[in-house]
Amino acid sequence: MSLHMVDPVRLGTDQLPGGRLLGWAEWGPRDGVPVLLSPGAATSRHLGFGADVLDGLGVRVISFDRPGLGASSPLPRRTFDDFVDDIRTFAGLRDLGRPLMVGNSQGAPFALACAAAGAVGALAVVSGADEVAAPCFADALPGELRRLVDLAVSAPAAAEQVFAGFTPQAMWGMVMSGSPECDLAVYRQPAFAAAYRRALDEAFAQGADGYARDTVLAMGHWGIELSDIAVPVDLWYGEKDTGHSPDQGAELASRIPGAVRHLVPEAGGAVLWTHAEQVLSTLLERAAVL
Repeated sequence: MSLHMVDPVRLGTDQLPGGRLLGWAEWGPRDGVPVLLSPGAATSRHLGFGADVLDGLGVRVISFDRPGLGASSPLPRRTFDDFVDDIRTFAGLRDLGRPLMVGNSQGAPFALACAAAGAVGALAVVSGADEVAAPCFADALPGELRRLVDLAVSAPAAAEQVFAGFTPQAMWGMVMSGSPECDLAVYRQPAFAAAYRRALDEAFAQGADGYARDTVLAMGHWGIELSDIAVPVDLWYGEKDTGHSPDQGAELASRIPGAVRHLVPEAGGAVLWTHAEQVLSTLLERAAVL
């Protein structure tokens, strides 16, 4: 399938309490239903999704740079709670109430923290990174990943140093070498590749510390009370995606009250882009029953 990738229609930064800047990008109509995007690993606000369906759905997608990535100021030793605070502050500045949210790949635990804190009204987790430090996955992880997870749990500062050695090119190579053919057919499209490479370069513009902190948080024990989540949550995984969750979100869904898990046939980890309309339509439907 051919993807419609476009630059953000609105772009900017907001100042947070304490003076930090929060970088954001928007697609879709100004008066559309706000859907916040917690993007995947090492990408910036510029990598959006669903641009060709937003007008029809009446949705405005707003993507963020997490601290230390892209245009957002660093915040050393930040936690998931800090991300929740940033989202609450942004929503307050824009009078968004409790907006809807999508968490993609490594952005998933940050989005789940927002759901657990009641900061968002409904959530779609798409190709979400799982809590790989959970004991149930101890024997399911490849050896090198198991070693990194153990390091993130036992010595997070040392793990951050390891991840701080990553570069945009290293991330691109890792994704391209570890993805199934159905995903490579998406990632190799010139428009997508250009947008993705730009997002990687922007995410590392301040160095790799922001990515490193993200990864240590995602790979360690989350400390998120998933059982406290009281808003609708849908989890989307491609049936050929084995990289984001050892069991394609089955155990994760079981820990979230009322969560609905969707396993997409013939799809991999690129579900956010190949099935954007389905993800957003379902999110709108779930929010409408609140």
